Amino acid sequence: MAAGIWACAICFYVLLVIAWWKIFTKAGVEGWMALVPFLNLYQIYKIAWGEGWYFLLMLIPFVGWVIEIIKTVKLSQAFGHGAGFALGLIFLPNIFTLILGFGSDRYLGPVK
Repeated sequence: MAAGIWACAICFYVLLVIAWWKIFTKAGVEGWMALVPFLNLYQIYKIAWGEGWYFLLMLIPFVGWVIEIIKTVKLSQAFGHGAGFALGLIFLPNIFTLILGFGSDRYLGPVK
C-alpha cells in the first residue's frame, strides 16, 4: 500500500514539474530552468514581476508570505487571469499550476 502511495506521489510530482516546464516555455524562458533550485524561483519572479531579484525578499520572516501572495497574484495577471484564479493559486496551488501549465493560457507579460 505504501508503494502505491509513493508511486502516486511521484507521478503527481512529475506532472507538476512538466507543468512548470510548460509555464516557463509559455513565458519565453527555457524549460530546463524549472528544474534548478533557486534559479526556478528567480525565473518565476521574473515572469510574474518582471524583476527576478524580488525572490530574495522571501527570505525575510513574515515579509516572505506577503511577497509570495503578491507574486501569485501577479503570476495570475501575467497569464491574463483575475483574482479568482489568483485565489486558486494561493489555496490550491498544485491544481491551478496544472491548469496554468496544461491550459491554453498565453503569457501576456508582467503587469506593472
